[in-house]
Order: sequence, then structure tokens, then C-alpha cells
Amino acid sequence: MDLYSLNVFVEVVRQGGFTAACPHVHLTQPSISRVIRQLEHDLGHTLLTRDQREVVLTDAGKIVFNHANILLGQSARLRSELADMSGLRSGELSLGIPPLGGALFVPLIKKFKTKHPNIHLRLVEKGSKETENALISSELEIGTLLLPLNSQHFDQVLFSRDHLMLAVASSSPWAKRKSVRLSDLKDEPFILFPEGFALNDRILAACRAASFEPKIVSRSSHSQLITGLIDSGVGVALLPRSVAKAFTNVKLVKLAGPALEWNIALAWLKDSYLSHAAKEMIALAKANPLAK
Repeated sequence: MDLYSLNVFVEVVRQGGFTAACPHVHLTQPSISRVIRQLEHDLGHTLLTRDQREVVLTDAGKIVFNHANILLGQSARLRSELADMSGLRSGELSLGIPPLGGALFVPLIKKFKTKHPNIHLRLVEKGSKETENALISSELEIGTLLLPLNSQHFDQVLFSRDHLMLAVASSSPWAKRKSVRLSDLKDEPFILFPEGFALNDRILAACRAASFEPKIVSRSSHSQLITGLIDSGVGVALLPRSVAKAFTNVKLVKLAGPALEWNIALAWLKDSYLSHAAKEMIALAKANPLAK
């Protein structure tokens, strides 16, 4: 067993299959299969099974996957600390960005790469809950979390301040309204986000406070798919204004009553070692006017 084999194994799980993992590990599918077989032989356990073209973790695979993430995170930290000895001329920075609203980070990433072209940015798309766990396990060095967050565990810099709006099809009767009470939507089918998204908890809590349980008909983390589903009449969604306003196929309607906030921060584990690259990324984020 070595870190290389563990990295291949982790990418197969993350990407959901051998073929999907190929570009991420720069190996062919047969080569990946050989690496996994050798890893299973070395550990004496079957780690993956196939289920209708998808890979499924065995009980042993789940244990190895959890430990592999920790080992790979520690290895990345080790490389970062060693790279710090030569300044920012080389190295890697693992950055967690949200699948929803990830485009907000493009200007920040562009500034960073312009100043430090030789630093490899490893971008990982995760929901806030998964990002929190990845920061704790050292899989990520810095990442995006939905506010408020646990200030005992994390330090932060505010990155974006926003609120949720009702997104409906242009042909919907709601599209003609200037504002809508959340309780008015009790009979509407809702499109929510995947499990592990902290924003789901906020939406569900707001609906329950309005005395109804939303009927969930679909889930997605991709704004283009969500707005496409809305336009097709599948359901309605509560989306951040900054995300949804880029799509012309949906109409945004204000929610009456207290605003449902969508404020996100760049966060890192309190009192943890931060590489020079991470400190530079944080410094660039702090230059954001919202961070003042």
C-alpha cells in the first residue's frame, strides 16, 4: 500500500467510476483496475464492487476511504510546509468551493494564479457540511462555509453576502407577483439541493416555521440544471440572487418577511498550520470590500 494507490482509489470513489477517474489520475481504465486490484491484494480485502456501472464501497472500502482522505490530506500538508521553504515558487493549495455559486470565486482564483502561476490549485466542489468535514480531516486547507459557522473550530473571512429569492418559470402565476410569502408555496413542488448542503437545513426550517413541509420533487447542486428544471415546469426553488440572476429562463420573486440569508465565508481550521499559498489566498480574499 502506498499513497499513490490510495490517491487512485479515492479518485475512483469521488468520480463514481474507473473511467470517470482516468483524467484525474492520468491513467487508463485498465491501469486503474490493476492499481485497485493490487491495493486490495495488499490490504487483504475487497474495497469496491460494481453495481450497474457504478462503484460501491464495501464495508472495508469505507474504512480505507476515510483513512485515505486523512493520509492524503496530511501528505499535502507536508508538501506544502516543505514548499514554503522556497517561498511561493512551487506547491499546491487545496481549496473547497461551493457547487452552487462557484463562479463567484473565479475573480479571486484569477488574481491568485496571476501572482503565483506555479502554485497548483486543487479545486474541490463540496457542500458546506462536506467542506467542514474536509477541513477537519485536512483534506482541504481552506474552503467555503455557509455562515454562521462554529467560531470555536474555524477562522473566517466574509466572502459573499446574499439572500434567497423564489425562482419560478416565466409562465408561472407567481412570476407576476412582486413578493410571495413562503406559506403561499405550501402546495408547490420544490427543487432542493443534494444531501449534505447546509442550505437545505435553512430552507426546510423556514418552511416548517411557515407551517408546512415542502414536497421535494428533485435535487441538484448545479444552477443551470435547477433553472432548466424550473423552466420546464418541474417545480420552484429558493436560490441565491447572485446565482439565479444570471439565468434569463427564470423569474425571481422577492420573499416577503425576514430575509433568508446566504452569506458565505472562506474558512480554515483554527490554530492549524497554513501554507504560504493559503495565507496569500486569504489575504486576497480579505481585500474583497465585503471583508472589511
